[in-house]
Amino acid sequence: MDKAAGDWNAARQLNRVRKDPNYDGVCFHCQQCVEKYLKARLEEGGIHFPKTHDLIALLSLAVKLEPHGVALQPVLVVLNPYAIAYRYPGFDATKSDATDSLKSCRRIRRTIRVSLGLAV
Repeated sequence: MDKAAGDWNAARQLNRVRKDPNYDGVCFHCQQCVEKYLKARLEEGGIHFPKTHDLIALLSLAVKLEPHGVALQPVLVVLNPYAIAYRYPGFDATKSDATDSLKSCRRIRRTIRVSLGLAV
């Protein structure tokens, strides 16, 4: 949970930068935040998961604990590519991508924190 919180804070801080913004970083940290929250929920539920950055694969395991979580899949599809592809040349996130990533991350973060009985 601490690592997820660190990614959430990093994404929000990077998004506030006006000179030389790092939208790739915002999107990456949003993806990482969600990945860590999903893994925390799986861990809490006693479900073993593979070493993966694939949010859809993690969600498919998490729906065993949270069947309504399937509704999050479209949001995860938005964040999934930021784990790897955008860390390398050839892909560049835009301000719009960063804004969408933060909204998606906020939604999933809230959902999982509520599921874990944590303050939002």
